[in-house]
Amino acid sequence: MMNDDNKDAFRNVNQKPGLQIWTINNMQMVSVPAQGFGNFFEGDCYIVLYISQNKNSGQTVDIHYWIGNSSSQDEQGAAAIYVTQLDEYLGGKPVQHREVQGNESPRFRSYFKNGLIYKKGGVASGFHHVDTNVYNVLRLLHVKGRKHVTASEVDVSWNSFNNGDIFLLDMGKAIVQWNGPQSNRREKLKAVLLAQDIRDRERGGRAQIGVVEGGDEKASPELMKIMMAVLGQRAGLLRDAVPDDKPDQAQNANVRLYHVFETSGNLVVQEVATQPLTQDLLHSSDCYLADQRGSIVMVWKGKQASKEERKEALNRAIGYMKAKNYPSSTSVEVMTEGGESAMFKHLFKSWRDTNQTQGLGTTYSVGKIAKVDQVKFDVMTLHARPELAAQQRMVDDASGEVKIWRIENLELAEVNPRTYGQFYGGDCYLVLYKYQRSNQDQYILYMWQGRHATKDEVTACAYQAVNIDNKYNGAPVLVRVVMGKEPRHFLAIFKGKLIIFEGGTGRPGAVNPDKGARLFQVRGTNELNTKATEVLARASSLNTNDVFLLKADHICYLWYGKGCSGDEREMGRAVSDVLSKQDKQVVMEDQEPAEFWVALGGKAPYASDKRLEREEPPHSPRLFECSNQTGQFRMTEVDDFAQSDLDVDDVMLLDTWEEIFLWVGNSANQYETKEAWNSAQDYLRTHPAGRDPDTPIIFVKQGYEPPTFTGWFNAWDPHKWSGGNSYEEMKKKLSDAASISQITLDLNNAHLNKSPAGIAGSSGMYLNPELLIDKSHSNLPQGVDPSQREDHLSDADFENLLGTTRPDFQRLPKWRQNDLKKKAGLF
Repeated sequence: MMNDDNKDAFRNVNQKPGLQIWTINNMQMVSVPAQGFGNFFEGDCYIVLYISQNKNSGQTVDIHYWIGNSSSQDEQGAAAIYVTQLDEYLGGKPVQHREVQGNESPRFRSYFKNGLIYKKGGVASGFHHVDTNVYNVLRLLHVKGRKHVTASEVDVSWNSFNNGDIFLLDMGKAIVQWNGPQSNRREKLKAVLLAQDIRDRERGGRAQIGVVEGGDEKASPELMKIMMAVLGQRAGLLRDAVPDDKPDQAQNANVRLYHVFETSGNLVVQEVATQPLTQDLLHSSDCYLADQRGSIVMVWKGKQASKEERKEALNRAIGYMKAKNYPSSTSVEVMTEGGESAMFKHLFKSWRDTNQTQGLGTTYSVGKIAKVDQVKFDVMTLHARPELAAQQRMVDDASGEVKIWRIENLELAEVNPRTYGQFYGGDCYLVLYKYQRSNQDQYILYMWQGRHATKDEVTACAYQAVNIDNKYNGAPVLVRVVMGKEPRHFLAIFKGKLIIFEGGTGRPGAVNPDKGARLFQVRGTNELNTKATEVLARASSLNTNDVFLLKADHICYLWYGKGCSGDEREMGRAVSDVLSKQDKQVVMEDQEPAEFWVALGGKAPYASDKRLEREEPPHSPRLFECSNQTGQFRMTEVDDFAQSDLDVDDVMLLDTWEEIFLWVGNSANQYETKEAWNSAQDYLRTHPAGRDPDTPIIFVKQGYEPPTFTGWFNAWDPHKWSGGNSYEEMKKKLSDAASISQITLDLNNAHLNKSPAGIAGSSGMYLNPELLIDKSHSNLPQGVDPSQREDHLSDADFENLLGTTRPDFQRLPKWRQNDLKKKAGLF
C-alpha cells in the first residue's frame, strides 16, 4: 500500500524547467537517464514530467503517465497512484495526462521531436534503458509516421518488412535505413533524423548510417549485401503497405460538460451543459468533466473541491470512460482551476484568467510565442545532479578551456582568440571545449557549419573533426551544430558575446563585400543564453520583443523594442561593444530618428502588434497540419510548435483566435490547398466554443510570410528553407560521410563471427568466398553447413563460382549440383 511516506519518492523531483522521466520498477519510481528519453519498453509504465517557464507568468507543469501495451494491471495502478501523489506534491498545479502506447497526445509527442521508440520487454526482462557507446546491438525498427514518428522493435526478418513503411536495421556501429517504395519524402526525412538521433544519443556519434531505396535496391549493392548478411535471402514479395492509424480528431463540435461526484459510494455523472460552454458554469467547489465526443475526456478540479474529490479525479475519468464503453486508448487530461490546458480553454466561448485585465486583456503571449526565457543555472546543482545536466544539455557552467579552428583550404587553421565568438556564415569551425569532471579531462567538439560554406568545407569539417577525435583517443563528444541552431551550452561558452554573421568569412586578410548597414537581433537575458544573429537589414526584420543592433556607416544604433526586459537591454549593450567600437546611440521603439529608417531602406511593417507584449493568453495559438499524403485528407495538431514544424509538402493552419492563417508549402498539392480552405471554414463552423464564422482566414505562401504570421514563431528564420535540410540533401550528406567499407568491416567484426542462426534465424549469411573454398570442415566459419556452403555466397559470387544462377542451380539434379560444387572447391 502507498501512503504519505511515499513522498520520499519525490525527493529527487527537480522543479526547474525541463523533462524528467521515471519508470515503475517493483512498484517504485526509478529515474530514466536522459540518453534513454524517447525509448519506451512495451512491458512497462512511465511517468513523464515536463515543466516549462513562461515569461513573468510562472511555470506550466504537465504530468503524463504512459501505459505500455504489455504492462501489468499492477504497474498501471501504481503509476496512476504516483501521478496523483506527484500532482499533490507539486501543489496541484500540473495538468495530468493519461497516455496509451500508440495513441499518445500531440503534447506528449512534442517532447520527443525525433520520435518514440517502442522496445520489446521491460523491467521483468532485466532491461537497461540505454547504454551509451555500447555497440553490441542487433534490432529491426519499424518506423511509422510523418509528423509524429514511432518506431517499434520487430523480428529481425524480411517477414517484418512491407512496401509502405521504413525500417531501420540497427547493428550497433552501423544503421541501414530501408525505405519502402511507397513511403514519401517526409517519412524518409523523419526516419533519417531518428537514425541520426540514435547514432548521436546512444552511440556517441560513432555509427555509420546508410540509406537504401526499396524501389531501387540495385543502386545500393554494398548496403544490400549487409542487409542480406543479417536478414538472409529474401523469399517472395514483400507485403503491401499497412494503412496508417485513423486520423487525429483535430476538431469536434459535440462537447458536453458534466458535474462528477460520488454519493453513497456510487459515481454520479450529471450533465450541466452542451456547447458553446461558458466559464461561469464552473464552480470552484466542484469537479467537472468535459467530454469531446470520446476523442478526449478532460477533468477540471475546483480549488475548493474536497481533497478526496480532487484525489479521485483521474479514477473517475477512467470510470466514466468504462461506463461509456470508450476505448482504453481515449486521451484523458486532469487539471486544477487556474492551471487549465490550452485545449480545455478552447472549448469555451470566452475565457478570462485570474488577474486578467478587461477587454482583450492578455490575448497574446510573449513568453510562449515570441521568445522563451532561459533560466540561469546554479552551477553547484549541475555538479551535484548530473541527470539535470543531461536533461538541460549543460555539462557545466561553460567556464572550461576553449580552442577554435576554422576550415581553410580544407585544412585546420587556428582562430585568433581575440575573435572567439564571431562566426561567419561562409565558414566552418571546430570548437573544442575542455572541462573537468572528477579531476578527469572531458571534451566536447562542436562542428559549426555556416549556411553559406561550400560542400567541400562541410565535408572537410567532418573529416577534421574525426582527426581531432582520434588525437584525443575518441574522448570528445562530437556535436554537429547547424548555423542558427546553436545548443544552449554552445551559447554559454562565449559569455554573452556570440555573434553570427549571415555570410562572409573570418579568414585573416579576406575582404568581405561591403554590405552597407548591418542589422543584428539580440536574444538572451544573461551570459549563458545570449547570441546576436545577423538578419536582413530591413525594417521588416524588427520585432517588438527584442533588442536590435544596427551598424550603419558612422554610427551603431541600439534599438530597444517595447517588449524587451532590462536584462535583455544589458546584454544588447554588451554585444554592441564587441560588434562596434563606434559610439552607440540608444533608440527606443517609436522614437526612432529619420536616419535610423534611412539606414534600413525605409520604414515598413514589422512584428510590432501591441498584443505581442502581453502575457500568457487565455487562447494559446494552435497549429494544424493539413495533408492527404496518407491517401485521405486529415488535420493533425502540432503541439509546442516551431517554424521547423511548417512542412513544405503540406498546408498548415495556424489559429490565433482572432485570425486563421493558412500557410501553403511550396510542394503542397492542389487538392490539399483546396481542401485546407474548406477545412478552415469547417474548423470555424464546428468549433466547440461557437467561434465567429466570419473570423478572417488569411492565405500565406511559403517565402512570403507577413510579420503578422512570423511574429507567432520564436526566432523566425527567413532562410530556413534554403538551409539544405531536405531529405535528398540529408541523404547525400550521409552518403558522402558514410564509409561503406567501414560499415562492412564493423559488421564483420560485430556479427559475422556469430552463428548465422543467432543473427537471422536461418542460414543465408553472405561470406567472403575465400572462407569457403577448399576449406576442411574444421576450418569453416562457425555455423556453416559443409554440404551447403553455396548458401553463404552472394548472388554475384554464386554465379561467378558455379557458372549459373541460384534458381537454375536448384533445378539441376543432385549429382550435377555436387559436380559443380566440387569444381568450385565448395564440396
